[in-house]
Amino acid sequence: MTNTVSPLQEVLSSEYLPLTPAVLLEYQKNWIGIRAPLKVGEKSRRIGLTWAEAADNVLVAASSKEAGGQTVYYLGYNQDMTVEYIQACGMWARAYDYAASEIEEGIWPDEDPDKNIKTYTITFPSGLRIVALTSRPSNLRGRQGVVVIDEAAFHQDLAELLKAALALLIWGGEVHVISTHDGTENAFNELINDIRAGKRKGELFRCEFRDAVADGLYQRVCLRKGIEYKAEEEAAWVQDVYDFYGDAAEEELDCVPSQGGGAFLSMALVEQRSNRNVQVLRLNCPQGYETLDAHVRQVECLEWCEEHLKPLLEAIPRDVQSHYGMDFARTGDLSVIWPQVKEQDLRKRVVFVIELRNTPFAQQEQILFYMADRLPNLLKGAHDARGNGSQIAESAAVRYGFNRIERVMLTEGWYREHTPPFKAALEDGTLYDIPADKDVSSDLRAFRMVRGVARIPDKRTNDKGEKSGGKRHGDAGIAALLADFASRQEVEIFEYHRVQPNAVQDRKVTLGAGWRSQKGIW
Repeated sequence: MTNTVSPLQEVLSSEYLPLTPAVLLEYQKNWIGIRAPLKVGEKSRRIGLTWAEAADNVLVAASSKEAGGQTVYYLGYNQDMTVEYIQACGMWARAYDYAASEIEEGIWPDEDPDKNIKTYTITFPSGLRIVALTSRPSNLRGRQGVVVIDEAAFHQDLAELLKAALALLIWGGEVHVISTHDGTENAFNELINDIRAGKRKGELFRCEFRDAVADGLYQRVCLRKGIEYKAEEEAAWVQDVYDFYGDAAEEELDCVPSQGGGAFLSMALVEQRSNRNVQVLRLNCPQGYETLDAHVRQVECLEWCEEHLKPLLEAIPRDVQSHYGMDFARTGDLSVIWPQVKEQDLRKRVVFVIELRNTPFAQQEQILFYMADRLPNLLKGAHDARGNGSQIAESAAVRYGFNRIERVMLTEGWYREHTPPFKAALEDGTLYDIPADKDVSSDLRAFRMVRGVARIPDKRTNDKGEKSGGKRHGDAGIAALLADFASRQEVEIFEYHRVQPNAVQDRKVTLGAGWRSQKGIW
């Protein structure tokens, strides 16, 4: 009788075993460690995520129902990958030393009488199975268990397939969606953005090719090949892989959906949420204004606040919660402050927008503090804390509390996480009353898909509504995004009671001379 040695056993018996503390690499363990009704993995090609999924699927199908076992249905978009998966499951069953049937090929009837569905099945003593089949939505009707949709972006009708798969969650099933990207308009990318935006419940996982290499992918390749690992050869190997994919490397290896570049927010959406009655307050300081005496600038700035800001602040109801976002600039671009209030129905309404051009640091801080001091029930503020913006962000945190002021570094990862819920708030009307202003609309429309992430690109535009023709860099869009981010953060609520304005003065009169000796206490 021929002794068959599985790939896993080859690894375990290898002389390089000390280099491999675990059969699964860290990112593979992280993926199968996610236990959720719906989990979605965006991944690089050829990093062995399906192989790790098969390891988990065998454990699930081999367990009794009392121990949480379920039948697993695997759907690949072509027969080759389906065969590769079921063979991996057979390998894992042998490695675990689980009793299991041989891989059985079968035929299921299809809705179309002229077609049949080819299946591959492994049956365990638990009575549960792993069934690999083609990806027609009708295949899942009446089923119960774990559904694995592999390379989901390439399935013919992923939207309908997901609809059929998610129906299994009603009775305690799970849906695992794994794929590389295939464009920004693909249903797989839309699913990911829906989860990020909070429109759909689910857990996200992401592993780029370089992440897998950092977790030991190339070392595992060396282990399987029986060659010595060398760091310099790893770098050359990684470069060869990227060279092979060429222009497609971003999508195939870096999890960046292609076909991007369009506007993230449509004009129709922006106009739908706009209100002509919401004001944009603009302060454009003349060149050299910062050379005036500080007290002159302070008095003039206070007069501007009293004339323009005070009436708008006094018009805000006192029973709402407030948030704001601020995008900072000193010269060239604009500083924009975007306050909004959350009303009883949890909708977020923009109350006004402040644009500051060529305004000295001290006066920007003065205007911000004048506004924030008077916003009712201010819960959170968020600042662009890059570069010089870190100074005013820190000053605001010192004044209002580091737990209330978010100092944000606008990285690609931050944009990826927070632009989808911002767009969702506009789409469902949770965020409304944006100023009906050409420049503000232009800034919101400046978000573009860059490397699959909505962000403001480097290109600048000119003011449409100002004679100065100053440059803009999506500044109002960033401030709006920061304000929405602030409104979604957890806050610490402190109970308090209001003191009547004259209460302290009345106390002074009652104490008389005693007030002078105790004034330090007050």
